[in-house]
Amino acid sequence: MSNNNNQTELLRFTTAGSVDDGKSTLIGRLLYDSKSIYEDQYEAIKESSARRGEEGVNLALLTDGLKAEREQGITIDVAYRYFATPKRKFIIADTPGHIQYTRNMVTGASTANVALILIDARHGVVEQTRRHAFIASLLQIPHIVVCINKMDLVDYSEESYNQVKTDFTDFASKLDVKDIDFIPISALKGDNVVEKSKVMDWYGGSTLMYYLENVHISSDENFIDCRFPVQYVIRPNTDEFHDYRGYAGRIAGGVFKKGDKVVALPSGFSSTIKKINTFDGEVEEAFPPMSVTLLLENEIDISRGDMIVRANNQPEATQDLEVMVCWFSSKPMQLRGKYTILHTSQDARAMVKGIRYKLNINSLHRDEEDKHIGMNDIARVTLRTTKPLFVDAYRKNRISGALIFVDEATNETVGAGMII
Repeated sequence: MSNNNNQTELLRFTTAGSVDDGKSTLIGRLLYDSKSIYEDQYEAIKESSARRGEEGVNLALLTDGLKAEREQGITIDVAYRYFATPKRKFIIADTPGHIQYTRNMVTGASTANVALILIDARHGVVEQTRRHAFIASLLQIPHIVVCINKMDLVDYSEESYNQVKTDFTDFASKLDVKDIDFIPISALKGDNVVEKSKVMDWYGGSTLMYYLENVHISSDENFIDCRFPVQYVIRPNTDEFHDYRGYAGRIAGGVFKKGDKVVALPSGFSSTIKKINTFDGEVEEAFPPMSVTLLLENEIDISRGDMIVRANNQPEATQDLEVMVCWFSSKPMQLRGKYTILHTSQDARAMVKGIRYKLNINSLHRDEEDKHIGMNDIARVTLRTTKPLFVDAYRKNRISGALIFVDEATNETVGAGMII
């Protein structure tokens, strides 16, 4: 199922990997070879490469504007880049590779369909490779592509490629990852990025661009469990729309059709869908990730934070949550501490009841003794909220299963959680 034809289908992907594994060069190569940069941009990086005394054109410089901004003291968590081919539109989340930026990788990867994990063919699977693969698994990213880069520096050796592939497969067997592909590439030379490599005839698979254009993502969403968190109630109060009362939001799961019987939570009142409006006009059905306005047959009391669902398929309403949390703040998580929780369009206060364990990402070991949850740590905690939230397990629904922690004093986002 797709909310548009294939020409406008949007794929979000994130790059991951250790420092200097070639993420910037790969993004530059994708943008350049897919003809997604302007001539003046290319001329500018050509001149810059020449000034630096580099051979050829350094495509990594396409992303270096952001590095200059960082040097000026501007904090940039994740850089997003947009490009399109005749088949698809793409959003790249360019996340930092350094170990101290785990939280940034979580932010960039949280909405991705595909994770591109880069591995330097010379160095193989390193600590950051394992860290980023684990986070991709934790965030339930449906598709992982392992780009074994810098093949030109190992003489395009099939043996080197197979060794890295075996090592990564062994580690990934411990993770909850459903779909993994491997592509040997040279981001610098362009082998197997957009064009098929002429020097790796032993590789029978597709190029990276072909994969990105054709990977099946329309079933990545949950089309079974109907979830519609209400963001806003539209009441124009004009002569033309005198009795108009619409509930606006983004569909988080399931398929809603005109005539469907639905229930509003938490009130439990039921009604029937009279109309489904979108920016482009009325539609007969709506599904993730469409933003729509639902009109119901009955005038029932619904406000922001409520959720419209099916009577026979409802989320769990609970005040007690088990959550995997990635902590963002330099101020550690406080046991018995109180935080504001934002979940779909709902907010509540919550107390950290317990810290079950802290996870060592490298060994996947669970440390039940260490209760200190600092920046970039990942832990399993229990929460008690001030009112019931309508939740699903994160593995079932990445929207109704996710929440963020906000510091009540500073209004700073201090953590992201995945409900178990």
